[in-house]
Amino acid sequence: MHIAAVVGLGNPGEEYSDTRHNVGFAVVDELARRWRLSSWRTRYRAKVVRRPGGSSTILVKPQTFMNLSGDALALFCEGEEVVPGQCLVVVDDVDLPLGTLRLRASGGPGTHNGLRSIAEAVGEGFPRLRLGVRGASPWEDLAEYVLAPFESGERDAARGMVARAADCVEAALRVGVGRAATQFNQAPSPAEP
Repeated sequence: MHIAAVVGLGNPGEEYSDTRHNVGFAVVDELARRWRLSSWRTRYRAKVVRRPGGSSTILVKPQTFMNLSGDALALFCEGEEVVPGQCLVVVDDVDLPLGTLRLRASGGPGTHNGLRSIAEAVGEGFPRLRLGVRGASPWEDLAEYVLAPFESGERDAARGMVARAADCVEAALRVGVGRAATQFNQAPSPAEP
């Protein structure tokens, strides 16, 4: 099944833009930059932009806040007449070390409220790309941790991870989720940013 949409999860608003929870938005923004797309429209309780071409791809950033991401994705799927399995969801994962990517064809939501909202709204049969955001420093409050910016010593690694995640999405669009997962489902080497 071809990927019709790349859905980056995050929270709307400038105060959340550089937080761990918004790396999904960052990956979609990086794809929009690479593909020279800037005509974002507000539809389906989300910001959307379409990459033209033979099998066009739609970039989606739900504007419902993380815990209600499923509402926006359900509206999008209905409005664009696509099935959830055609939507690659890009999301942060605090259970993975910073820089790690995990691409899967389907699965459960784990501890992530955005994925839980989507699973409740459309089921679990959608591909997802998880980006590890767990740094070396411990935290006391998980919500506070994921809604905080990366620490200064983590920013280069976070930028490198976003670029690799965009590479991973482009590979999944070209060769499929399974083959892209084989290439990208590994922690970055110490030499990588």
